[in-house]
Amino acid sequence: MNDEIRIMIVEDQEPVREGLRVLINGSEGYRCIAACRTAEEALDCIGDELPDVVLMDINLPGMRGTECVVHIKNSHPEVQVMMLTVFENNEEIFTSLEAGATGYLLKKTPPAQLLQAISDLVKGGSPMSSEIARKVVQRFHLSSPSRFPEANLTSREEEILSYLAKGYLYKEIAASLFINIETVRTHIHKIYQKLQVRTRTEMLLKYLRQPEQ
Repeated sequence: MNDEIRIMIVEDQEPVREGLRVLINGSEGYRCIAACRTAEEALDCIGDELPDVVLMDINLPGMRGTECVVHIKNSHPEVQVMMLTVFENNEEIFTSLEAGATGYLLKKTPPAQLLQAISDLVKGGSPMSSEIARKVVQRFHLSSPSRFPEANLTSREEEILSYLAKGYLYKEIAASLFINIETVRTHIHKIYQKLQVRTRTEMLLKYLRQPEQ
């Protein structure tokens, strides 16, 4: 029992959820301790028995999987989260990774490969489907240097700042980045703190006066 990998599943589609539960419980060294339909349900029960790994879908009813990752990592940073989803678009990938996920697999991943990825995650790896890994490498190659290296802005904060400089409204930024408006406000509040400004105008003036690297 002590060397079993404890796994929580967060997946709203019952056939997928039950299929994963059967796979995990039928494989030596793995045990499903909870299979939840929603993010809210997962957050309610995660303290009952702490999982080693959470398999997290993204498009859940109610709270999205990416938001759930933030809550889990804030409360239990030692828990590893693997996104298991059909989404291959860049924004979902990087939102998940920035939220704290350390693995990202597509649902079409073969069962044996999924189990190996869970094991790798526990051992300190960051398993990703090959298609996802390619997108991560491409983003790394295309990313431009920060205008404010001394401010330690995250890539998401830099991205939101660039949208603000182009005149986007908060709701337009949220729609473009597939995040909710409260998340945008949280990022902007952190940008204000890091750039030591108090208003949007002051922030944009500082941004526009800063030469591109």
